[in-house]
Amino acid sequence: MGNKTIAFLWDESFLWGLMSYKALKACNLSFELIRSDDIKKGELKNYRMLFVPGGWASNKMKTLGEKGIGEIKNFVNSGGNYLGFCGGAGLATLDGIGLLNINRMPTKQRVPSFSGRIHLNINEHPIWNSLLHHSITPSAIFHAWWPSQFLVNDTTIKILATYGDALSDSFSSDLNVGDVEANGGWSELEDIYKINLNPRRLNNAPSVVEGSFGKGKVILSLIHFDTPGDTNGARVLKNLWEYLSGQKSEETQKLNSSLHYSIAPSILVDLESAVDDLISLGTRNFLWFWRNPMLLQWRRGVRGLEYCTLYAMIKEIAEIIKKGQWSMVNGQKIEDNLKKIKELLMPFIENAKRLLILERYAMQNGHITYEKCDDPEIQKMRTELFGSSKSHGGLFKKLIDEVDKILYILLKT
Repeated sequence: MGNKTIAFLWDESFLWGLMSYKALKACNLSFELIRSDDIKKGELKNYRMLFVPGGWASNKMKTLGEKGIGEIKNFVNSGGNYLGFCGGAGLATLDGIGLLNINRMPTKQRVPSFSGRIHLNINEHPIWNSLLHHSITPSAIFHAWWPSQFLVNDTTIKILATYGDALSDSFSSDLNVGDVEANGGWSELEDIYKINLNPRRLNNAPSVVEGSFGKGKVILSLIHFDTPGDTNGARVLKNLWEYLSGQKSEETQKLNSSLHYSIAPSILVDLESAVDDLISLGTRNFLWFWRNPMLLQWRRGVRGLEYCTLYAMIKEIAEIIKKGQWSMVNGQKIEDNLKKIKELLMPFIENAKRLLILERYAMQNGHITYEKCDDPEIQKMRTELFGSSKSHGGLFKKLIDEVDKILYILLKT
């Protein structure tokens, strides 16, 4: 293994990758961003650990292909360690590339839309040690954001934590947990929503697990230790880094950049104004509100994750460029790419705003979900903007891939 220590797989992570990036930087933990193409070229041999943040596991598998999947399995089998959060955890299950002998629970059996703060029942392990030193109880509070669920039947898999009770400020779908439990409970709502909603169904289910694949350690977490402002999560991140890579947090050097290329400010103004308008429209139509600086809570019947992903990534690009904390080598390329983003973004925003208003009105007439609505105009617009599956597709996928390219270049350099 080389000296680079930790590889951070960026592909198909989008908002979740940015969230992890910012959390790791805030903890002064070092890593290098890599892409699937780097893995296919055999670059993992230079690292001691691979970190895969959230995002659709199925899309991550597509970008890796058979070659990339084989490289990851060889890396871990030879003694490299693997850490996956949420979608990155799903990638390592038998439903993905099969690093651990566990499955993901079928959607119909799990609680598919839980989000927010939840107690964890933690079992003794080095990743919790500093928590215990800080007198945090074995039922510490962390965050889960629409997690999958594990099915663990292999007794060699260590259960590092299970879910405890959800806190009253958490949500299941668009329902506040505390409000529902104070006013009648979940059974009638589950009949209406036609999904499992009661967060007590999560109780004692595995949320953080550890196993091995060949000579390497594998830790998979459905808990987002990278949640903005989560003090407990930050402590666990540092412990995970030390446990899996031997690396402690360290003071980072401040960037000293000299601007040699100036991005036309009007492009950034246009991009930021467009995403600001989109979020404002949803807010004033009671379709969503901010849960934390990066995540919206949206009403059932509209998509929300895609919109806050686009917003957060555009804002991050603008912030980096304005501060000048990036290499100017790609200046012209970045400006050209921003123009391409603008060409895709403006029609997307206008159509998304119209779609949101139509969905808002449809909510008044009956029960709709992000995928089911009797209005043919709504269905047509949804397919054009997002494709026909829950994972990213349509015009949104073309747009967010372009945004992702620039953000990767800016963060990487």
